[in-house]
Amino acid sequence: MREIWTIGHWTCPEQTFVARLAANGIGLLADVRAHPGSRTSPQFSRDLMPGWLAQASVGYVHLEKLGGRRAKQDVDSRINSGWQNASFKNYADYTLLPAYQEGIDELLQLATERHVAVMCAEPMPWRCHRLLISNTLTARGWTVRHIVGDSEPRVHRLGQWGATPVVGADGRVTYPGPRRDEASGGPGTG
Repeated sequence: MREIWTIGHWTCPEQTFVARLAANGIGLLADVRAHPGSRTSPQFSRDLMPGWLAQASVGYVHLEKLGGRRAKQDVDSRINSGWQNASFKNYADYTLLPAYQEGIDELLQLATERHVAVMCAEPMPWRCHRLLISNTLTARGWTVRHIVGDSEPRVHRLGQWGATPVVGADGRVTYPGPRRDEASGGPGTG
């Protein structure tokens, strides 16, 4: 089965974090933070993580091409107008660029070799760009499981949070928002 997990590190201790990875059989942590460090949880810095993860037999890779906090892109503003939050819209626009697709391809290659968890700082996947990465992966036929606290991982469903996604014939996910006639309650609302 083609599966990928996601996790947010928040402020948890190393031991708790490693236990959550172990409980899900994770062999590689793919860091998708734009700035792989943390002032409040310094153990999650790019310099320290590989060491303590290796002690738990978990590899570490920073996938810079999937990092969040993207600036506004030169993309038609209507393509992802379904996002009202500028950060999510900027990242949705970024997902249309070749660099993002290269990052996804690298992640998927790694995930064919071992169980991978995509990590950012935010613990809740619906408040993080992992949401958009998860939509991309789900649209490509992968099962995405979100590790949130000590509960069973939540299986991601395309479009369960945020703007409504549309999967194009090329497999790319966009968030165009409602058509004008749908937004006004006119023809086409079903």
